[in-house]
Amino acid sequence: MIIASQIRSARGALGWSASQLGENAGLSLRTIQTAETEGGELKIRKSSLLAVKSVLEAAGIEFIGTPADGPGIRIHPPKR
Repeated sequence: MIIASQIRSARGALGWSASQLGENAGLSLRTIQTAETEGGELKIRKSSLLAVKSVLEAAGIEFIGTPADGPGIRIHPPKR
């Protein structure tokens, strides 16, 4: 899975606000803010996390590493 810092990094790389990410993923701003808050395990539903991950990947983000070993992102041209 992905961690809060990867979500924040991905959103920043795309130049999206938290509101934009929420809108694109069909989630509330509060859910995005919760997802981006550090503190171990993400405190949102798995379905919400998958929606965030999916919309970011569709926009050209590749999540690399694991939560415990070198988590990060790569930026690719968006999939069409």
